[in-house]
Amino acid sequence: MAAPQDKAPREAVIEVRGLVTRFGPQVVHDGLDLDVWRGEVLGIVGGSGTGKSVLLRTIVGLNRPAAGTIRVLGTDVLNGPEEDRRAVERRWGVAFQDGALFSSLTVLQNVMAPLREHLNLSPALMKAVGELKISMVGLPPLACGKLPSELSGGMRKRAALARALALDPEIVFLDEPTAGLDPIGAAAYDDLIRDLQASLGLTVFMVTHDLDSLYAICDRIAVLAEKRVLVEGPIEDMARVDHPWVRDYFLGPRARAARAEQG
Repeated sequence: MAAPQDKAPREAVIEVRGLVTRFGPQVVHDGLDLDVWRGEVLGIVGGSGTGKSVLLRTIVGLNRPAAGTIRVLGTDVLNGPEEDRRAVERRWGVAFQDGALFSSLTVLQNVMAPLREHLNLSPALMKAVGELKISMVGLPPLACGKLPSELSGGMRKRAALARALALDPEIVFLDEPTAGLDPIGAAAYDDLIRDLQASLGLTVFMVTHDLDSLYAICDRIAVLAEKRVLVEGPIEDMARVDHPWVRDYFLGPRARAARAEQG
């Protein structure tokens, strides 16, 4: 996907500054800085252990960093008032790699869970909204009454995405969304994300190792290495980065195949 050509000033909806993340003696991030612009699809890549998923979980409040600041939609999500942080949490949605669906709830009940937690809606309206979100991600009506264990891997990922969209978020966080899918299923999921982003005006923060996804739907790439964002920019710029991992990743045979597939 080509980067937007709009020359208007860009708005940072996520601002990370000086982030330090550690688990005991292990330092995962050390002085990491990152901006995410409104309306873009940002792909977060890096080698094993570089803290891609840790960064996502830290931004959404599941990990507490040792130092640094994180602002989402203008709100300090680390040190701001609890009321402000709760309010901004309603403006994002998260779909984890394994879906993280409640195993004892049906798909519809899973999608309705954020509505029940954050909004005061009638049961009938919650059901209607839940069914709409399930339809939006391409699941059939029959899926509403199924448990996660009764779904295929691809269907669970779409159900998790429906739950992430339940509150009409401005930002969607995706953690390895195409992991474990066959090439056809992964391409279909990429198409879904691209269509939803365009129609809903979403900002998408996507942790992925899938080169096809990077070439198909990402406006910009941020590479994590050496405990920080080593480089960021359009995918076309990555081939010119003089770093061993970046060269191997973006100039290797899989990258060439992904690039050729996108024309």
